[in-house]
Amino acid sequence: MNKKKFIIASGGTGGHFYPGLAVGRALKAQGHDVLFFVRTKDISIEALKKYDLPYQEIDLIGLPRSINPLRHLQFLRKLFSSLLKTHRLLKEFRPNAAFGTGGYITFPLILCAHLQHIPTALHDSNSRLGLSNKICGRFADLFLLGLPIDRPFKNTVLVGTPLRQEFSEPVDRVATLQKLGLNEKQPVILVMGGSQGAKGLNEAVSKLVATMKDTQLIHLTGTRWFDALKEKYKRCPNVRALPYSHEIHALMKSADLILCRSGAGTIAELIACKLPAICIPFPHAAGDHQYYNAKVLADAGAADILREGENLSSKLQALVQTKTPQILQQMREAYEKVPVPNPLSAAEQIAQRLQTL
Repeated sequence: MNKKKFIIASGGTGGHFYPGLAVGRALKAQGHDVLFFVRTKDISIEALKKYDLPYQEIDLIGLPRSINPLRHLQFLRKLFSSLLKTHRLLKEFRPNAAFGTGGYITFPLILCAHLQHIPTALHDSNSRLGLSNKICGRFADLFLLGLPIDRPFKNTVLVGTPLRQEFSEPVDRVATLQKLGLNEKQPVILVMGGSQGAKGLNEAVSKLVATMKDTQLIHLTGTRWFDALKEKYKRCPNVRALPYSHEIHALMKSADLILCRSGAGTIAELIACKLPAICIPFPHAAGDHQYYNAKVLADAGAADILREGENLSSKLQALVQTKTPQILQQMREAYEKVPVPNPLSAAEQIAQRLQTL
C-alpha cells in the first residue's frame, strides 16, 4: 500500500462533522495521513483530539443573512484570510486529495485545492444541497451523496452517509430497557429531536403522554428542556426522560417506533436500524431539506411525515394509534426499498474512492 495524505474539511454541525470523522478514521486505520480543517474553536475539536487526528483551525464565518454592511465586511475579511491560510497549508502538507463534507469550512479547501490541481471530492448528506456544496460541486472531481438529489452534478455517486461504528454492533434490548427500568415485553417509543432537542416536538409529546398507558416512552429532551419535562413526567411511570444519550444506537435498536426530526444523520441512523419512524421535519431548515430527507423514507413506506404546526399533538396521537405490530413490521421491511446504500459501509467506500482520485 502506498501511504497517502488527505485533508478533510469537516465541522460546524454534527451532520457535517461525523461523516468526515468516520472517513478520516477509516483512512487513518489504513495507514494514511489525515489532516482536518475545522472552524476556530469548533466543538468538533474534542472528538479529533480523542481519536488523535491532527487539525488546523480556519477562522471563517458563514455568509451573513442580514444587510448589516459591517458583518459583510467582516465575512469578506475572514474569507480572504482563510483562503490565504488554506493555500499555504496545502502547499506545506501536499495532500493527494482534498475532501469536504459541506458547510462553509468546505469552500476554501475545495477552491484552493482545485486551483492547485489537487483532486477534490465532496459529500452532502442531505437531499437538498447546501450553498457551499452547490458552488463547489461545479468544479469538484467527485461528488458523493448521502441521499438522492433531483439534479446531480457530473461525477455524482450515491454512497450513503457514514455512521459511527457503534451502529454496526449488536444490542441487548432486554439489558438496555432494564437499565432504564422499563419492561422489555411492552412496546417502546423513542422521541428524539436531535442533539439540542426540539421545542415543538417536546411540547406535542408531553401533551399526549397521558393517552399512552400501554406504551413506554423514552424521551430525549435536549438539555434546555430537560428539567421542565422531567418534572412534568414525575407521575408517568411509563416515561423515561433523558437530556441526551451517548448510547443512541442502543436506544434506537431497542425501540419499536421513533418520533424524530429528519436531519441527514438521523435518516442514516434510521436506515441502519430499520426503525419505523414518524418524522416531524424542522420547519426552518434551509431549503426545507429535512422534509425532503424524510420523504425518501416515506416514499418507500418506512416512515410517515407530519408537519409541525397547530394540533401536532392530536395528529401524533392519532397516527401513533394506527401503528399496530403488523404495520410496524411492514415499515421495517419497507427499508429494503429505500434507494440508499447501507450507511454502515459508507465510510469505507468513500475512503476507497478518495484513494483512487
